[in-house]
Amino acid sequence: MKLVFLGPPGAGKGTQAMGVAEHYGIAHISTGDMLRSEIREGTSLGREAQAYMDKGELVPDSVIVGMVKNRIAQEDCKNGFLLDGFPRTVPQAEALDQMGVRIDLVVSIEVRDEAIVKRMSGRRVCDCCGASYHVEFNPSKDGKTCDKDGTVLTQRKDDQPEVVLDRLSTYHQQTEPIKSYYKGTGKLRLVDGEQPVSEVTDAVFATIDSVQ
Repeated sequence: MKLVFLGPPGAGKGTQAMGVAEHYGIAHISTGDMLRSEIREGTSLGREAQAYMDKGELVPDSVIVGMVKNRIAQEDCKNGFLLDGFPRTVPQAEALDQMGVRIDLVVSIEVRDEAIVKRMSGRRVCDCCGASYHVEFNPSKDGKTCDKDGTVLTQRKDDQPEVVLDRLSTYHQQTEPIKSYYKGTGKLRLVDGEQPVSEVTDAVFATIDSVQ
C-alpha cells in the first residue's frame, strides 16, 4: 500500500500519518526527516541540499525527488509507505509517476484557513522542556507558565497569525493544485480535519480500508 497525505500546515496530517503507518505496518516518510537524515549522513544528495540551504535557497525538485527515490528503495518500504510532505507541487507528483511509483490512495485532510489560524496562533510552548499548550483547547493551569517547570510560555514565530497566513498562501498556490491532479486519477479522498482528533483518525482508517 502506497499512500500520499496532503493538507495545509496545522491540519494534523503528521499526527495522522504516524498513526496510519504504525497501524498498517508501512514506512512513514517525512521529507523533512529524510532531508535531515541525508544531510546528517553526508550523502551526495545531502551535501547538495545543504549547499542550497546554506545560501538560503529552496532545495530544488531534482534533489528532493532523488532523495525520495533512494528512500522508497529501502527495505522497510517493501510492504508500502506513506509520503508526508511530498509531493508538494504538481511537477513533483509528475516526477513520482515518472519514477514508476504507483500511488494507491491520496488522502487530503481538509481544514479551513480560519480554523488553521486559530489552532496555530493559539499554541504556546515551553522553551525549557518542549511542552506544548493551547490558549483555548489545552491551556496550562495559569495560562501563562508551563505546568511542569514554571517556565513562561512563548509563541513560536511560525505560529504568529501573519506567518501562518503566509504559509497557507504558499500551500494554496503550490500544493493544493495537486488535489486536482490526483482527482483526475480517481485516487483522491477528502477527510474533514476539523473533527475531534479521534474522529479524524477513524475517518482516515475507514477511507483507507474502503480502497484496499
